[in-house]
Amino acid sequence: MNGAEVLDIGRDAIWLAIQLSAPVLIVGLVVGVGIGLLQALTQVQEATLVYAPKIIAIFVALLVTLPLMGALMGGFMRQIAARIAGM
Repeated sequence: MNGAEVLDIGRDAIWLAIQLSAPVLIVGLVVGVGIGLLQALTQVQEATLVYAPKIIAIFVALLVTLPLMGALMGGFMRQIAARIAGM
């Protein structure tokens, strides 16, 4: 295995990590901004108000995107196994 193949695997792993974390991070960002906007509009300055809706939204996002995440990780593992078998 040469350096180019190692860099290719590393690049694929980083892209996979981005794909796996993006849905949850985007949901957390949207819910956080929405609650922050609601707090600013109503002038309710409770710091702990953000946590419960964000936790629930992230949990729901994980449940919805879990099959996609499993398929992405399975595909990456098959790709790595094929590279190992091809050596």
